[in-house]
Parts: sequence; C-alpha cells; structure tokens
Amino acid sequence: MRRKELINIVKSRERAPLEFETHITEHEGDIMSIAKREVVTVPQSATIKESAEIMVKNKFRRLPITDPGTGKIRGIVTAMDILDFLGGGDKYQILEKKHDGNFLSAINDPVREIMTTKVEVLSHKSSIGNAVSKMLEKKVGAFPIVDSDEKIVGIISERDFVFLLSGVLTDEVVEDFMTTSLITTTPGTRIEGASKIMVRNKLRRIPVTGEERKTPHPENDKLVGIVTSTDILKFLGNNTAFEKLVTNDAEEILNTTLSDIMINDVVTTNSQTRLGEICSIMETKGIGGLPVVRNSDLIGIITESDILRAISG
Repeated sequence: MRRKELINIVKSRERAPLEFETHITEHEGDIMSIAKREVVTVPQSATIKESAEIMVKNKFRRLPITDPGTGKIRGIVTAMDILDFLGGGDKYQILEKKHDGNFLSAINDPVREIMTTKVEVLSHKSSIGNAVSKMLEKKVGAFPIVDSDEKIVGIISERDFVFLLSGVLTDEVVEDFMTTSLITTTPGTRIEGASKIMVRNKLRRIPVTGEERKTPHPENDKLVGIVTSTDILKFLGNNTAFEKLVTNDAEEILNTTLSDIMINDVVTTNSQTRLGEICSIMETKGIGGLPVVRNSDLIGIITESDILRAISG
C-alpha cells in the first residue's frame, strides 16, 4: 500500500464524484476530502477541567484552542498535556508549586496554562501524502488544518486514515509492523507514575502485566490489562477524581492506582493477523492499539502509528 493507492481508496470510498466537487474547491488540497470540518474548539480562558470534560464527552485526544474573535488557532491541549499536569512532567509545577498541591484550585486554572503553543498544523491546500509524511516525521497523531488566514478549518488524525483502510491492507501482517520493545507497568502503579511513563516515553497506552519491565521480547509477561491516556483523562473528565477528594490535596487523586481505571477486558490480536483486519477492529471497538499475544504472553503491540508507517513506505 502506497500513498497513491491510499489517495485512490479515499476518492473511491469516501464520496461520490458529485459530492467531491461540492466539498473540495479548486483552492483546497485533497486532505480536505477526509478531514473533519466541524472542529470543536475552546478559548484560552476555558478551564483545564472544562477542557477535559469536553474531550471526554467527544472522545477526543486533543482540543484546539482558538481566539473567539478571529477563529485563529492559539494552541492545542492534548491528553498528554493533562497527564503532564497530573505529575508526568514539568506542567506538574502548576499543581505542586503555584497551587501548593490544591487539586481543585489547579484544575480550574485557564487551559492556556498547560496548552501547547507551538502547534504543528497543515494547510488546507495540503495533500493526503503530505499529511502522512508529516505525521511520521513529527510523530504527531493529528494536525489542525488552517486556511491562509490561520483560521482552523478542519482536523485530520491517524485514526481517520486507519478507518479508511479497514479491510484493505490484505498483504501486510501484524508481525512485520508491531512494536516489540515494550514498556509495561503493574496494576499497583499510581496515576502519577503512569503519567510519568507516558509523558517521558511519548506513549498513549501502556500494557499492564504482573511485572514491570522494559525488554525487547517480554516473554512470559501475562497481560492483565491496559491503560491509555484517554483512561486517565476519563478519570478526570468524568469527575470520578473528585469523588476521592476530602481535603483537595492532589495526592488524594494521584495515589489512585491503575487497578481502579485500567481496562481489564483487553482486545488483543496475534502476530499473523492482517493489518486490514486490525483496522476493522480499531474502527469497531474505537481503540487505537492492540496488544499482540502468543499463548497469553505479551509479545508486542500494534498501533495506529504502526499502520500509518505501513502505508507510507
């Protein structure tokens, strides 16, 4: 599967010729044929709590921040930014020092305090090939799309490509593209610790096993669950975290262990599954990665990023 073939798939599967002419003008690139045009955004004044709630409600991993008056993009907040705030990285200083560990006070800070201001974007004139190349080069899972006035007009993600390829990749198998050098953790890991692992290693998900380790081939690691950045975001955005508050001390939240929030019924696959089938599973289940197992032992993981790499070659 190559970029040209991907473009042909997009044009044949996503719209009829008349619809294509209606939606794509001569001034737009073909990336706009698959981009989501109705983009949910928030202003910089929205609170961290409000932003997390919007992300959970809409099942977003990222939320563009725009200027209410001009519509221009000013930043983006991602699930990873919120994990950073919860102890994963430097943004934890906001909670620890600025608010002296008062979780309720910190969570009501404006989202501009934790948003990423250097936003990687695509032009509305970009091609599908440009988008795939840039995602792989920058290791970014999605790009806001802006017009010539820097106003946001769409957003495109790895998941959009994966859904298009459901049932299409029939030659490539999981074994050839899965990641085998894994970082795992245990059910007793605190949210703060899991956030650190994800932020430092730029991971969106961590398999949960009986033993924490990093090894090229984690044979004999029995998979007991998985935790994703979205699971931690849900803990915050669904207000579950506030049920644990007695004194407003952040430690009451950060001491929560993964056993309380991880997914126990994990969707897995094997090394010989074809990537087209993996795309179908991801679309049906609404997930971005599957642990790969052999005889119940964890041997790897296959993600949206791996599939994007498969179609780019």
